[in-house]
Amino acid sequence: MATKTKSSAKTALKYSKEQYLWWFENMLLMRRFEEKAGQLYGQQKIKGFCHLYIGQEACASGTASALRPTDKYITAYRDHALPIALGSHPNAIMAELMAKQTGCSKGKGGSMHIFDKERNFVGGHGIVGGQIPLGAGLGFAEKYLGTDNLCICFMGDGAVRQGALHEAFNMAMLWKTPVIFVIENNGYAMGTSVERTSNVHELYKIGSSYAMPSFAVDGMNVEAVHEAVVEAAERARRGDGPTLLEFNTYRYKGHSMSDPAKYRTKEELDEYKAKDPIEQVRTILLENGLSTEADLEAIEEKIKVQVQESVDFAEASPYPPVDEMYKDIYVEPNYPYIID
Repeated sequence: MATKTKSSAKTALKYSKEQYLWWFENMLLMRRFEEKAGQLYGQQKIKGFCHLYIGQEACASGTASALRPTDKYITAYRDHALPIALGSHPNAIMAELMAKQTGCSKGKGGSMHIFDKERNFVGGHGIVGGQIPLGAGLGFAEKYLGTDNLCICFMGDGAVRQGALHEAFNMAMLWKTPVIFVIENNGYAMGTSVERTSNVHELYKIGSSYAMPSFAVDGMNVEAVHEAVVEAAERARRGDGPTLLEFNTYRYKGHSMSDPAKYRTKEELDEYKAKDPIEQVRTILLENGLSTEADLEAIEEKIKVQVQESVDFAEASPYPPVDEMYKDIYVEPNYPYIID
């Protein structure tokens, strides 16, 4: 099936003042939260693996504005920002990063396993590509239950190499499940570039093998992300099945906090920072007279306080008691009948 590339060209004031302000504040909260998480990791207050989302905020924010609260969301282990975009409280996420009992996974999941049932965020998953068949299954469940909800399933460019992707794509197209598959292509699988791992550099073209509608999207532009997800959601809700979107984005930091990212040049990093997603929205707000510098500075200050409050909350919270390790292992079945 022929695929096409969506235009990333911006048109000022395509949306309301309220929408642009929401995107600005939403993305800025993600950015400042992740920056603080990086600082706390350096102070050894956050331990283990820690993967930051800095630079990729438009992917999460544009998705959150395009979908419904009843839709399901699942992603990989770069997972702090997406639930924040959906409205999860930063306190619970920061507490989870510090392994505290008040964390969203009771301090037992850590950075790579953030969940929020109330926001239908079905988790960050530590196994590379492990969330892809789960996302297809979540979409199938919505179809089976007769809802018009969908699942959006995020993956990195490295996860595209997993065999489970092809099995999931095949079944999702065969059964026309309401799922949006998203490749957040930041150019590197850990430290290995896409060019060194695949003969197909435009990853959205993989969907052609399954006759899946497939598009490349400017993942540094929140408007482009929003529009692409809206269109894919409409397709899923009317019963036409899945869509594959490749969000071409960039992470400003290394793969994880232990990665110095020496495999890329300063020039490459600066090229992406020149089209920073938050600064794009800031420019629209200011140049069109929707906000003043003072307005945006007030938002900055509010977010600074909010992030510090999350740190204070996490530091004041207790660690889980020892017996907590035996809980949440199994779920008692609630069958209407008894199996002998």
